[in-house]
Amino acid sequence: MPVKEKIGVVISNNMKKTVVIKVEDRYSHPIYSKTVIKTKKYLVHDEINECNVGDQILVQESRPLSRRKRWILKKILSKSSLI
Repeated sequence: MPVKEKIGVVISNNMKKTVVIKVEDRYSHPIYSKTVIKTKKYLVHDEINECNVGDQILVQESRPLSRRKRWILKKILSKSSLI
């Protein structure tokens, strides 16, 4: 069974070893043919606290690490230019 991966943008890094990311899913509406954007937030385990707000990261599904945390940081794709 393949491992699930997602690309998202960090929206919060206030917790220790945890970041919150936003993943956007774009699809065409079945009736109106308009592009609809659905966003979902995930808690991601960041062991050495290297992510900052605005970074684009690749995450991978893992075993449950806490009540809501089931994703781990795999790679930082691009750093934020907000700093």
